[in-house]
Parts: sequence; structure tokens; C-alpha cells
Amino acid sequence: MQYVPRNTYTSNVHHKSATNEMPKVPLWDLPELPQNHLPPHLQLQKTRVFCNNDAPTHTENITYSGAYAALGVDNSLRLDEFRKNFKVKVIKLNEEDMEFDLIGIDASIANAFRRILISEVPTMAIEKVLVANSSSVVQDEVLAHRLGLIPIKVDPRLFDYMSENDVPNEKNTVVFKLHFKCERKSGERRTVYSHDLEWLPFGSEYVLSPEKSSDPTSKPKTYTSFTSSQVSLPEFSNNPITVSPGIIISKLGPGQEIELEAHAVKGVGKTHAKWSPVATAWYRTLPEIVLLQDIEDDEALKLVKKCPVNVFDIEDMGDGVKRATVARPRACTLCRECIREPGWEEKVALRRVKDHFIFTIESTGALSPEVLFTEAVKILEDKCERVITELS
Repeated sequence: MQYVPRNTYTSNVHHKSATNEMPKVPLWDLPELPQNHLPPHLQLQKTRVFCNNDAPTHTENITYSGAYAALGVDNSLRLDEFRKNFKVKVIKLNEEDMEFDLIGIDASIANAFRRILISEVPTMAIEKVLVANSSSVVQDEVLAHRLGLIPIKVDPRLFDYMSENDVPNEKNTVVFKLHFKCERKSGERRTVYSHDLEWLPFGSEYVLSPEKSSDPTSKPKTYTSFTSSQVSLPEFSNNPITVSPGIIISKLGPGQEIELEAHAVKGVGKTHAKWSPVATAWYRTLPEIVLLQDIEDDEALKLVKKCPVNVFDIEDMGDGVKRATVARPRACTLCRECIREPGWEEKVALRRVKDHFIFTIESTGALSPEVLFTEAVKILEDKCERVITELS
């Protein structure tokens, strides 16, 4: 038996010649892993999802603080590192939708924003419909449901929530009137649109009950109790309340008529979808495409044709050499067409960045998308403060 000195190691593989034997290296001469840094393959598994041809791998988020303790790496969350790495980049912004990047956060935080945007940011929506006359083919219940889904262009932060015991007033209710008639002599069908709704700043015009009053000059009681006109409020003096135009409410035939009042109140989407301020709010992780080797000439042309969303492009390298490049990685949908054929997984790697989210908000029109996201951040902040208060 061969003697091995202390703190050294040797190979147990026997070669044909002595010159090919593994040299004996003292333990203290072995290279050490850098402290507070993971090896490249573990760092890649921690921060990326590998989208293989058969199935994605390394999809879980490693959040346990001691996951890499054996390597001398502390995996706990630090506030200063979070502040340093967290970024928000606006990619596209207009009146209806917004696309931005959330960088350096966990999927649970991105999903919290999505859920809050859908179900907890308040808006105004029609809750009560008083039908005076409706001879259209649309039932009153269906008509009320269609009216409730019409987005109202008003800032809900200017209004109060109305409980069951509250009286409708100028601070918690918005009233609209709809009176549309299709004359019998016209002989044509007419369409009732959402912009035919007329805002009533003085409140309801329908008398609640025909009670006799001793004072004939007293104002009759209606379904709302407005003490003043909403036009007199500075918020609405130069900014009248409207609805999203062009939405079909009903179609009337000759001789048919609709006359009603619609009362809108403040609410949230988790009570009913009509109060949801977004048409949709969704996110996806940033795609990452890596060419593991140079793909040139015919194979480069073949790779470009494989992708249905034109992620790849051809670069002229000179001397007639054409090389494939990743031109538009953000457009990748991870359909995996580029690696479906055998052999291509050794040439192209598809990944997703775990802490980089492409977030999209599509507003219904009540509030602009940047205001919606700001309100979602405030709501999440209030939730965190309540948790801290309960724990303390």
C-alpha cells in the first residue's frame, strides 16, 4: 500500500506511464473559492430559468439565507443591496397602457402589484339604475349590467366610499341620465352609445315619493341628497365628468325608447369586476438568448427562419461570412422553435431572468396607467405598515 503524506492527496487512477500520474499537491496549495461569491454555474442556476426543449428547469427562487452557507455565501436579503439593485425603467407610456421593467425584485412582489391593480385600486362605477321607461329588446337587468361596465372618467380619490347607511350626496355619488328615443316614423334602427349618458351635477331628478308637503315651495325629495352642485366644486368646475365614448349600450327599433338614471359609487374590483381600473395587468420575466457558439452561413439563415417573431438577425462579418446575432431578445416568446430540432440545444441557450419583470398595465380609462401603478404602491405600503403595527 502506498503511503500518502498528511494534508496531501493523490489520484487513485493508474496510468500506463509514470509521467502521466497526477502530481501530489498539498492541501494548502489548492485554489480556494472566492468568499461571498457563488461559482458561475450556481450563480446561473440561482438567477436564471433554463428553458430546455422538454421542460424548464431551476424555476424555483432560492430565498433561504443558509442555502449556500457551505460555500461561505450569505443568501439573506439585505435592504441596502435591494435598494442598490432595484430599478424601474419605463419602456412605453400613453393614455391607455404602460410597459415598464421591474428589476431586482422577487416574483411575489410583482404578483402583489398585479393583484392590487386588478382588485384593490378603487374606481367609480354605476351601481344603481332607475329605469323609468324601457321598451327595447334588452332586459332591464342586462341593461343595468352593461351600464355598470362602462368606464367613468373621474378621479375616484375625490369621492368617499358609500356604506349601506350613507345617504347619496355630492361627495359619494355621480348621477347620469339617459333618455333616447327612436321615432316610429323614421323606420330605421338607432344605436344608443355610452356618450349619450348625460351627467347630472345637481343629483337625481326622479322624485322619491309624491308626499304632500305643507310648504308648496319646498323642493321635492329625490333619490339623492345633494346640498350643492358638483360643478361648484373646484375639482369639476373646469373638468366635467364623462364616460368612455363609443360603447354600444343598446339598439332601438322604431317606436322604442329608453329613459333611466344611473348612479355611480366608489368601489374596488374584488367586490365586482366593474370597479377594476385595468382591462388587464400582467407581467413576464425577461427572456435571455445566448448563442453558445458561432452560427454562420447556412445555419445562420436557418436559425433566422426558425424564429416566428424575428429575434435573430444576420450580421455580415466580411469575406462572405454571415453570422447569426441576437437582435431583439425582448420579443422572444420562448416558443423554443429555435432549439426544437436535435443538436440546436448545444448552439442556442434560452433562459429567463428571475428578478427582471416586464410589466404591462392596460387602463380602462378612468385613471392613467402611471397613476394606477402609483396607487398600487401606496396600497401595498399601507398593507405593510398594518402588518408592522400588528406585530409591534
